[in-house]
Amino acid sequence: MAKRHSSRRGAIGHPASRVMLIRQLHAYLSVFAAPTVLFFAITGILQLYSLHEPRGAYQPPALIEKLGRVHKDQTYSLGRKHQSSALKTPVAGSEGDWVKHLATHGPDDHDAPPPKTQALKALFAGAAGMLVVSTLLGVWMAVTQNRRKILLLAVFLLGAAAPVAILLL
Repeated sequence: MAKRHSSRRGAIGHPASRVMLIRQLHAYLSVFAAPTVLFFAITGILQLYSLHEPRGAYQPPALIEKLGRVHKDQTYSLGRKHQSSALKTPVAGSEGDWVKHLATHGPDDHDAPPPKTQALKALFAGAAGMLVVSTLLGVWMAVTQNRRKILLLAVFLLGAAAPVAILLL
């Protein structure tokens, strides 16, 4: 004799229903967090190679400097050290001396980070790049495998707009 399932358990009590509910929750939470994950992965790559900071003759675009400040300090502005050139006011033993040295002498072999540091930076940059690809694939999968595509896209846009709105307050 086959065992009957009680109708009192309802749809949510059924294991398949629970899995579907968890998948839906995962999709919405992931799509909301995706813009932030993408932001930190991309700006993290820029920061690994100090592309957000002026050095020598290199002056990063203001947008990259500001995005670096959001990543590190949660503010969308240029910092004091970025507004005034470190070359004009070097302090003994500070980064200003190093920048001044690079500007006048150019990069020397002994100024480059050691090979193990370069390898670690490359590993971290590769992992951040994979995180970008994985996040984009996850958003694509969530949107294409869901009946509520417009709602998921709205959640994605809300996830992108929320930090911008907070920064502008």
